Amino acid sequence: MASPYGDLDRPPLRSRALQRALEPDGWRLEVLPAVGSTNAVVVERARAGEPAGLVVVTEHQVAGRGRLDRTWVSPPRAGLTLSVLLRPDLPAARWPWLPLWGGVAVARTLREQTGVDAVLKWPNDVLVGGRKLCGLLAEVPAPGAVVLGIGLNVTTRADELPRPDATSLALEGATTTDRDTVLRALLRGLGDVLAEASPDGYRALCSTIGAPVRVELPGGSAVQGSAQAVDDDGRLVVDGVGYAAGDVVHLAQRP
Repeated sequence: MASPYGDLDRPPLRSRALQRALEPDGWRLEVLPAVGSTNAVVVERARAGEPAGLVVVTEHQVAGRGRLDRTWVSPPRAGLTLSVLLRPDLPAARWPWLPLWGGVAVARTLREQTGVDAVLKWPNDVLVGGRKLCGLLAEVPAPGAVVLGIGLNVTTRADELPRPDATSLALEGATTTDRDTVLRALLRGLGDVLAEASPDGYRALCSTIGAPVRVELPGGSAVQGSAQAVDDDGRLVVDGVGYAAGDVVHLAQRP
C-alpha cells in the first residue's frame, strides 16, 4: 500500500510532539503544509506585534529567499525551512551578530546531533567540506524585532540540489536525518547561543578566517585578499579593512 506521505524517507514533522517539547523553552511552533516564504509570514506577524518566540516551519517552501535576493528551493519534506521571531534585549551594536549566532547554533547542532563537521562561512552560510548545507537570512521588519530564517538541506538528493556546490545531511553521511530531532536541538541550541552572546563562539567555527577570499560587495565591486578576522562589530576584516556586507568566495590556496 502506498504511503500517505508519498515518500517513506521523508515523513512529516510531528508537530504536536514538537510543540509540547519546545514550549518549556519559550518557543511557539507552528507547522504549515506549504507557504511561499516562512520569513514573509513571520515578518507580517512581527509587524502586527507578535511576541518573541514564534517559530514558523513549513513542509514545502515554494518562494523562499536567500541573501542577495537569491531563491532557496527544496523538495517537500526534504529539509528544515523555518523562521524565528526574536526581540533581543541587546545593544544596537550587537544586532549584526544575530544571524552569525544563528549560524553557530546550526553548526553546533549538526556537529553534536548528526556527526558532520559543519563550519561557518562569513556571514551566514553553514558548510560541510566546502559545500553549502544551510543558509540563513535575517530581516528587521519593525523596531525591536528580528526575523531569522534558516534553510537546511536534510534528505535532499544530489539531483535535487539547486547548485553544484550544495549538499545535504544525507549526502554527507549524517548519523541521523530525523528532522524532529534536529529541529528540537537547533531551537534549544539557538536559545543557548543567544544567551551566551559571545563573538568567540562564531570565530571558533568560522572557516573564512585565515582564508584567501574574494568579497563581492553591494553595488558590484569586489575586493580580494586575506580574511584576517571577524571584528567585534561582526565585520569581516580583509587586509585590514572591515566589511559589514558582501558575498564571500573562498579562493583555493596556491601550492
